[in-house]
Amino acid sequence: MKNSQRLLGTVKRIALGGRDKNGLVYNAAIYVLLTSLGFIYLYPFLYMLVTSFKSLPDLLDAAVNWIPTQITFDNFKQAFEVMGVSETIWSTLYVSLVPALAQTASCALIGYGFARFRFPGKKLLLALVLLTFVIPSYILMVPTFTMYSDYGILGGIGTILYPALLGQGMKSAIFILIFMQFFAITPISLDEAARVDGAGEARIFVRIALPLSIPALVVSFLFSFVWYWNETFYISLYMGGQTIGTQNAITTMLLELDRFELSYRGYMQSLANSWAAGFAAGSVANEAIRMAATLLTILPLLIIYLILQRQFVESIEKTGITGE
Repeated sequence: MKNSQRLLGTVKRIALGGRDKNGLVYNAAIYVLLTSLGFIYLYPFLYMLVTSFKSLPDLLDAAVNWIPTQITFDNFKQAFEVMGVSETIWSTLYVSLVPALAQTASCALIGYGFARFRFPGKKLLLALVLLTFVIPSYILMVPTFTMYSDYGILGGIGTILYPALLGQGMKSAIFILIFMQFFAITPISLDEAARVDGAGEARIFVRIALPLSIPALVVSFLFSFVWYWNETFYISLYMGGQTIGTQNAITTMLLELDRFELSYRGYMQSLANSWAAGFAAGSVANEAIRMAATLLTILPLLIIYLILQRQFVESIEKTGITGE
């Protein structure tokens, strides 16, 4: 009897756990929950990845679902040529990297000023910064377009670079608050010691504040880069040829993906050398080619994340974006 009770207690502890250790039932439930949530987020990416390597017979065969019978790279070849990736990748990097660097630098400077200095109207300026985040940007779309037109900067990178330099870039208020909070918890004694040694405010910011704010810099730059990379509406509005009537307007991979169907039809027409044959061939812009084009568009972001994954996660934790 005692042995059976002891055995029952051991099984109970293994299954349900104790005060200092979780049981198998609890761990199994946690893993099932995490696996289910992970699959929900990964399913679209897995579907896109598998579909992009499918041949046309596999795509039309309902029996072929997750494992293609034949892996083909023709989808990527056609998507690469239709989107002009060899050219658009550089223009996309240009309109993403430069504003992201400018926005990171300006937000760091503004956040440092709010955190370290007292001046008249500080609370009002901070409220205005928050107001730029609260007010929908679409409300200011028409007056902003008119202003850029009067300045003669439509069609160039200045439409997104100048706001980034002035702390009014894409979601700049978030980054200003991140830097402000980060510099607020940085010991002010470091600044005072530097002033005693004769350092000016600019040198303190460059030599002391910025090296200490590397986590905030990483977060700000990566989020800015991703948001500028994925932006299509404002780039097509302020820099697109159809909107502003210029032929040499800047285009990006996201814009090419947005008009992929039309570009693909024109690509097939040029190969067929006749409108009728091109139209018939262009109608075969299948799902696999579209998924390949989508994968090519997000591939640079995936590579950056894989390279900077550790630094990015550590920066998120140190800046407190998780809410901890």
